[in-house]
Amino acid sequence: MWQIYGQDHLLTHLEASLKQGRPGHAYMLVGPPNVGKMTLAINLAQAVNCLQGMGPPCGSCVQCTRIEQGQHADVRIVTINMPDDEGSNRTVIRIEDIRDVLRQVYLNPFEGAYSVVLIDPAESMREDAANALLKTLEEPPPQVLILLITTNEEALLPTIRSRCRSLQLLPLNKNLMVDKLISEHDTQPEEAERLARLSRGCFGWALTALAEGSGLLHQREEELDRLALVSQSGMDSRFTLANEMATLFYQDRSATKESLYQWLRWWRDLLLIKEGAEEYVHNTDRSAQLRSQATQLTTGQIVGFIKRVLDTLEALDRNASARLALEVLMLDMPLAAAPS
Repeated sequence: MWQIYGQDHLLTHLEASLKQGRPGHAYMLVGPPNVGKMTLAINLAQAVNCLQGMGPPCGSCVQCTRIEQGQHADVRIVTINMPDDEGSNRTVIRIEDIRDVLRQVYLNPFEGAYSVVLIDPAESMREDAANALLKTLEEPPPQVLILLITTNEEALLPTIRSRCRSLQLLPLNKNLMVDKLISEHDTQPEEAERLARLSRGCFGWALTALAEGSGLLHQREEELDRLALVSQSGMDSRFTLANEMATLFYQDRSATKESLYQWLRWWRDLLLIKEGAEEYVHNTDRSAQLRSQATQLTTGQIVGFIKRVLDTLEALDRNASARLALEVLMLDMPLAAAPS
């Protein structure tokens, strides 16, 4: 069975093509962080290899089990979360990474029916790596499934996007998430409501917050405190933070992007308050702070900075200079007065 919730608009079409024995040769899984893209990718790898036949994976046969455990010889993940030859984490997917995995998929599957390649995050492919993949997408070998996981499909080459079926994963309905957290994960109603709101419909984030206890929520508190401080600081402090975030980006790309997503959510809350829609605010535990900051800003300033954060995320996805992109972001952040 599928392990992903709230994506029936995708699963209906996927099941139809799978049961006809005609899955696409390449899919692009698009959505915000922790919305379930990797879960769906693993499920698709199981679906084309399941011993019960194509369709929703049974989850219990040897093929499904080995794929879930990361032990299947025909399912390969290309990611940046691996050390390079010097021992530091990668920030891009290189042409060597793509060529290596493509050499293997041109061979017959070793233990399953399909060879599956997962590329995560696909937007981190360098242009030469993307072009190497494009040749395979144009003339895909039989019994090969390529899955591109991305938060920003616009950062991929148009020629790549045109050769993939796009699967847009949507945030989970808040009420459905609350029910799932209470009924299936033994969460108290008040905590379930809080996690559903903070996660913005990304069930994976809520589950991670539960699994890590207060760890993920503590990181959120620290990030929001840092955002409040830098919004009141001069350029020296802002450039110092830009340098720290750029350094982190070259060590942990996803952590830096998650910080910027936190910033984006905060500034969208400011816009909601400014426009009289406070009932839709996500950071409800900081409503007083949000209201105070919103009174110091114009709607134009808030909208402008939201656009700047989005531009920065896109620049990072396109492998622009992280330090330069973050310094420009700091220059454009409106200055807020310190609380009296």
